[in-house]
Amino acid sequence: MAKRDYYEVLGIARGASGDEIKKAYRIKAKELHPDRNSDNPEAEAQFKEANEAYDVLKDPDKKAAYDRFGHAAFDGGMAGGARAGGFGGPQGQGDFASAFSDVFEDLFGDFMGGQRGGRRSRASRGADLRYKLGISLENAYSGLQKQINVPTAVACGSCSGTGSEGGSEPVTCPTCSGMGKVRAQQGFFTVERICPTCSGVGQIVKNPCKACGGAGRVQKDRALSVNIPAGVETGTRIRLSGEGEAGLRGGPSGDLYIFIDVEDHPLFQRDGMDLYCRVPVSMTRAALGGEVEVPSIDGGRSRVKVPEGSQSGRQMRLRGKGMPALRGTGMGDMYIELAVETPVKLTPEQKDLLRQFEESCAKSNNPDASGFFDKVRKFWDDLAN
Repeated sequence: MAKRDYYEVLGIARGASGDEIKKAYRIKAKELHPDRNSDNPEAEAQFKEANEAYDVLKDPDKKAAYDRFGHAAFDGGMAGGARAGGFGGPQGQGDFASAFSDVFEDLFGDFMGGQRGGRRSRASRGADLRYKLGISLENAYSGLQKQINVPTAVACGSCSGTGSEGGSEPVTCPTCSGMGKVRAQQGFFTVERICPTCSGVGQIVKNPCKACGGAGRVQKDRALSVNIPAGVETGTRIRLSGEGEAGLRGGPSGDLYIFIDVEDHPLFQRDGMDLYCRVPVSMTRAALGGEVEVPSIDGGRSRVKVPEGSQSGRQMRLRGKGMPALRGTGMGDMYIELAVETPVKLTPEQKDLLRQFEESCAKSNNPDASGFFDKVRKFWDDLAN
């Protein structure tokens, strides 16, 4: 299968500057990273394709060769690569490793707590936390202030988050010289791994804090007050910046994400901003008409007129009696759905009255039933003929 044009892969014009190439690559790499596309089996291949395109176009010499010869500039094995962009020989191995490292450091330096040039800081950002909060439909209607207890890692009070006993400073890791990673040559490739001595931090604590073991943080339940706005629904996400897990050795805290789960209600069913309430009515009230009193989510009451001859499933709308818009204006509606109830446990006298009523009814009293059975008789007659 023919390779796609590198400029097309990154979505840029051939005359793009170095900054434009880097910006386009960062957007593509974040969009296609496999960790963010677990449901897309093609994402990993597209991610590698974007890396390959950026590896060539970010280097002026390789870019010039590609602009002149296209993909042919890098075909023909290592010898061809050496002529076009310096991939061949020992020097080429260093270029490849450097390019591979730059790709990931450019994109993920901020997320991994690193700095440009590959050197990591001893402090790293804490993890984001997820908290599922169940609330009632009434709370979702009105909004509320809620106290929650979040089990998380907080900065150690004994060492003020440094991880060192008595205020002593961490020292540079002797294994990786503060890089946080070590490299090993395996044939043509240079393999890079997290430093086993400092676990990628770049520094080690010689005199670790006894309370936190040198981590700079301890596990603790933390009470937080959360403002739940009116109109939230199941799946609504609320972000509390800096309220997640404390950073390692004084690093910034992560964020706390609260996911709302609105509980089922015994009377109302919700569809977006609208509410539905199923109201049983007696057979006689449905036939003769009348009124029923129905509740609303705000605790109020409304009288709804039941038209004469109403059938099960008939709906009436109460404007503005639904849910509020989330962080907006306007209210949804409430729909009353009638459910005509057939009487049960009749006395003999009641049964006699119903039989008399049945005998007195004409076809016009039950148009749906009459029409249905007329069609049934015609169906049978057609089959017989």
